[in-house]
Amino acid sequence: MSGSATTESENDSVVLYDIEDKPPLGKAIPMGIQHVLAMFLGNVAPPLILAGAVGSVTGETTFLVQMALIVAGVATLIQVFPIGPVGAKLPIVMGTSFAFLGPLIGIGNQFGLAAVFGTALIAAPIEMVMGVTLDRFRNYFSPLVTGIVVMLIGLTLIPTGMDYAAGASAGPESEGYASLTNLGLAGLVLLTTVVLNQFFKDFLRVISVFVGIVIGYVAAIVLGVVDFSGVAAAGWITVPTPLKYGLSFPPSAVLTMAFLYVITGIETIGDISGTVSATGRDATREELRGGLIADGVMSMFGAVFNAMPNTSFSQNVGLVNFTGVASRYVVGIGGVVLVFLGFVPKIGAIVSAMPDAILGGGALILFAMIFSSGARIIVQNVTLDHRNSTILAVSMALGLGVSFRPEILQNFPSEVQTLFGSALVTGGMAALVLNVVLPGGGVGLGPTEHTDGLTPETPIGIDDDVPDAASTPQDDD
Repeated sequence: MSGSATTESENDSVVLYDIEDKPPLGKAIPMGIQHVLAMFLGNVAPPLILAGAVGSVTGETTFLVQMALIVAGVATLIQVFPIGPVGAKLPIVMGTSFAFLGPLIGIGNQFGLAAVFGTALIAAPIEMVMGVTLDRFRNYFSPLVTGIVVMLIGLTLIPTGMDYAAGASAGPESEGYASLTNLGLAGLVLLTTVVLNQFFKDFLRVISVFVGIVIGYVAAIVLGVVDFSGVAAAGWITVPTPLKYGLSFPPSAVLTMAFLYVITGIETIGDISGTVSATGRDATREELRGGLIADGVMSMFGAVFNAMPNTSFSQNVGLVNFTGVASRYVVGIGGVVLVFLGFVPKIGAIVSAMPDAILGGGALILFAMIFSSGARIIVQNVTLDHRNSTILAVSMALGLGVSFRPEILQNFPSEVQTLFGSALVTGGMAALVLNVVLPGGGVGLGPTEHTDGLTPETPIGIDDDVPDAASTPQDDD
């Protein structure tokens, strides 16, 4: 369906363009670019950090960044326009996963880049198996578990957004951190975005983040704080080279990667659930299954083309919820832009030259919206009785606890510190285990059904009259 399909439910969730809506190109292109801007640094930062941390990668940084862009674009297009069972047919933006970065740095330094991409390749089918066997294992991923995972994703991204807003993604020790110029630029982007989103309608509301970032970029250029030297040095075209570094498969590294694929699979379930919740319904089995299979397939594809594992990007879940634009065709345009940027480093360098503070201003509100999306999953689907409140409290406490105080794991082996130092791993696994072992739950079928804590009269979607999560939502009366 073309045009705007604006719907509003009892909880004030507004969808300007639904999943199958096709906005006019004049509107769809900037909205698609907005998705690229939301994930750009998050996508290229892992290969940048990997290249800086692994000694054998000297001189390969630009190539690794461009491969990350190309693979992210292709993976996004597969999620939007599935091939058979591969893909969710949803506005899911894919990108390089931070979850793998720490272990891959260790693997790269110990075994070389061949092991980085070899282990990513051989362990990726774990997510494909998760997708194929979804009906068996999804009993363990109730709306309570997925909601907790989504909330943790948002909350743990906020410090990163604050660092970007302060002008130094590397952290408080960086030069110029929290300078008045950086805070002013971030504040300008944030203020512009909020004003456009809350006090304007239709197109200006839809592209509020994009306009905020553009205004911030122009202001940064006027202030003379943009370094365009990287643009002059960048080439005009990049040619992908499959298996440039070879492949190797150290067993211990493969096991580590397999575990991380399970965790990112849970994250993907949460991201898909959070994206679809913006449209007033729950994710279907087919959408979850296709999204997981695509995660695995495209991570294998990425390993062949020298890219780190890909997964769904939570930043863009926040963008869908914030703007009310859930059109998969808009995200498809973003995928095409990513591929184009990957083949033309000169253009990508212009975006890369954008000061951190500008992206930070837009990122803060998007990360907060991810948390809001997770909370909405729980509020709409879960009765917070004594059992479920306990699971929520313990999982959030453990997840945020290790994030705030990673030193608590200092007496454990480095492998344990790497894995469980992540709030997503610790909090998500705590929610998963508690949801299984505590009595009173476990009859639901995952994110699209209810848990035992719900009564038959409790609505499982936004609309009160939805009898089954797999059913098509009806219009509000």
